[in-house]
Amino acid sequence: MREIRVIDDTGQQLGIMPPAQALALAKSKSLDLVEVAATAVPPVCRIMDFGKYQYQEQKRQREARKHQKVTEVKEIKFRPKVDEHDYQFKKKHIQRFLADGDKVKATIFFRGREMAHPEIGRRILERLLDELVDEAVAENVPRKEGNTMHVILARKPGYKPPKAAPKPSAGATGPAASAAAGVEEPEAVEELEPLDEGEAFDEGDAIENGGEDGNEEPGV
Repeated sequence: MREIRVIDDTGQQLGIMPPAQALALAKSKSLDLVEVAATAVPPVCRIMDFGKYQYQEQKRQREARKHQKVTEVKEIKFRPKVDEHDYQFKKKHIQRFLADGDKVKATIFFRGREMAHPEIGRRILERLLDELVDEAVAENVPRKEGNTMHVILARKPGYKPPKAAPKPSAGATGPAASAAAGVEEPEAVEELEPLDEGEAFDEGDAIENGGEDGNEEPGV
């Protein structure tokens, strides 16, 4: 290598010079001479603190990994004799995993005589694919391997899961909170007017079956 193009630690172009001259310049600043474009003509080298450069690169890669969504494959297991409630329960789990961006491996497990009827498991997986056709795509056709049959589902491109309805806060009161909770408001109670200071209290209105003068005890 006869000549290289050199950039200093501030980003300034120093021009084309022999490698020995560029290396001496880097050592005078207690820095390193690093080749950054080997295929250029002439090759480009930069004067920098290589240890600091490596640290910044590693830090940038760590930050990038934090914002990356790691796709996992979740497995949901079915039996050929799965009942309707269990099927719907597991289907909701599949929908939740797909909404989170994960893939789902739906697996049918066969035991004993069930292995002689793989069509039962195939029907379950085909039903699952039909009911999730708007939100999932199958990465493979249902296939039997040993005593299992499975299909891998991924979220359909462009599908956006519906947002969950906000729940009323624990301290929320009033008609809006009652309506959100599905509780009817009680009917309003008619307010009683206060007794005027000069109005006499009629004991006869308050005591039933009392004596004529209102002094006797009510009958039992």
